[in-house]
Amino acid sequence: MGVAPLISGIAFGALLADKAYDSNWIIEDMNARGAKIVISQRPQRREPLTIDEEMYKWRHLVENYFCKLKEFKRIAFRSDKTDKSYSAMIYLSATVIQLR
Repeated sequence: MGVAPLISGIAFGALLADKAYDSNWIIEDMNARGAKIVISQRPQRREPLTIDEEMYKWRHLVENYFCKLKEFKRIAFRSDKTDKSYSAMIYLSATVIQLR
């Protein structure tokens, strides 16, 4: 499936993503749309992109939160059988994280 169908026809001001989305065609598409690019870049990139450092801090914060969620075994292994129970487990785990 890929990322192309996910972002086609959607207007947004910035793309905050990890290294998996550091590809030239995505960057060209974002530049054509006028969206800011905040991507954790691969070390092999010949010409590093200039990124908004404040937005990068927010991207990093969100990524760290997902890491905290994945500390819960049922979330990391996706062991819940239904979407509803998986969603409930995410809410429960988020509550536990906030209470720490």
